[in-house]
Amino acid sequence: MKPKYVYVAGPYSSDPVLGTRAAIEAADWLAQRGFVPFIPHLTHFWHFLIPHPYEFWLEQDLEWLKKCDALLRLPGESSGADREVTMARTWHIPVFFDVADLLDWRPT
Repeated sequence: MKPKYVYVAGPYSSDPVLGTRAAIEAADWLAQRGFVPFIPHLTHFWHFLIPHPYEFWLEQDLEWLKKCDALLRLPGESSGADREVTMARTWHIPVFFDVADLLDWRPT
């Protein structure tokens, strides 16, 4: 079975540390179940060393989203994550708000 690539979308701006931690925890859970997660929050460290405008990061993230098989939307308010959900749906990439649904979707 080909691994499924999952984009982890969730809050970041309100508290980058907590948002990044939640995304990493979700990604680790996914990786332990055979998925290949992408964590856009990790660009936090790149931005810390070499800052770029918000739109630069959004463009980078959307290019990665195009390559993913699914998107997992973590809880919490986030206009950026909501925009990623909208784009995923535009590109016919399945969007999941619950890990149980994501597990049911994955072919065995």
